[in-house]
Amino acid sequence: MRRPRLPLGSPFATLLLACSFALAGYAGVRLLEGDPIGVLLWFVGAALVHDLVLLPLYAAADHALVRALDARGGRELTGYVRVPAALSGLLLLVWFPLITGRVEDRYRAVTGLSPDGFAARWLLISAALFGGSALLLLLRLRRSRRLRRATKQRPPAVH
Repeated sequence: MRRPRLPLGSPFATLLLACSFALAGYAGVRLLEGDPIGVLLWFVGAALVHDLVLLPLYAAADHALVRALDARGGRELTGYVRVPAALSGLLLLVWFPLITGRVEDRYRAVTGLSPDGFAARWLLISAALFGGSALLLLLRLRRSRRLRRATKQRPPAVH
């Protein structure tokens, strides 16, 4: 009778997973050390704001994008808008207090750095994300056009 194998994957993957859990546990202990009630309230509030406010907003925006591109026959192009928009939105969410300037004094006191320029940097990163996505789309369209031309020029096979 064979013993059932645990679905853990390779030893390296198991070690990496154990190290990840150890690091997350250490970060959790350090985070809850100062103000555990405040941290827990922040996590619960963030989950509620995400599920009740942000999720419906970006689901509606994605639905509108899919409908607009589907009407033009370009539904497969949604990824070229979704990915940079999602990354830009995530950066906005993470750095929102610094982008809006709400925690300038606190940031300066803790880090000793100037909080100036976060909004400009976020806009530049967002522009680079959308520009890179547009460049990838242009390269894809160029390649598909070249492949179509090559198949039209190829003589038919004689059997």
